[in-house]
Amino acid sequence: MESISLFNGRDLEGWHIDVPDLEADSSLRIPFIIRDGLLVSLGTPEGHLITDKEYENYTLELDYRFAGEPGNCGILVHASEPRALYDMFPKSIEVQLMHSNAGDFWCIQQDIKVDDMESRRGPKEDWGISEGKERRVKNLTDDSENPLGEWNHIKIICQDDKITVWLNGDLVNDGYGATAQKGQIALQAEGAEVEFKNIILR
Repeated sequence: MESISLFNGRDLEGWHIDVPDLEADSSLRIPFIIRDGLLVSLGTPEGHLITDKEYENYTLELDYRFAGEPGNCGILVHASEPRALYDMFPKSIEVQLMHSNAGDFWCIQQDIKVDDMESRRGPKEDWGISEGKERRVKNLTDDSENPLGEWNHIKIICQDDKITVWLNGDLVNDGYGATAQKGQIALQAEGAEVEFKNIILR
């Protein structure tokens, strides 16, 4: 199995940035930087760092930690049309990194199923993939994240229409019937500062 490093430790080669506020005001800071060989999402202004290439049938592994105050961030898989939700989020399926909710799925103009859907997504009539709908699919565990400041290891397996998520060795989500099976990969700037390293795709 071929192993590809998506981050070279030096610059953002292979990625591009989509930050709506930066487009409107170029004097704002760029929210994705390299610091001490780490890829850092500064959290604001909010937006996405997106791979130039599309991928399908792969395993993505990386390490992440909150650099300061914990908060929100995510990894998007099968990303395609930019700014498809709230003029911000690309059409995709998000694997949540938000502190204490890591491993949740969020449906962003794409959908995915899990077992026990009603208990994990709420009443069926509220489900949807667009603004105002129940897009969150809760993960399977409560205590899989390491203490704040420590590195977490996440593994996301995308195979055909299935997406499986492992966090620090625990199975935290297992989805199927995904409405997309390939696309770009994106990291979020969504309020909190997060450091990333060892971003490997197989």
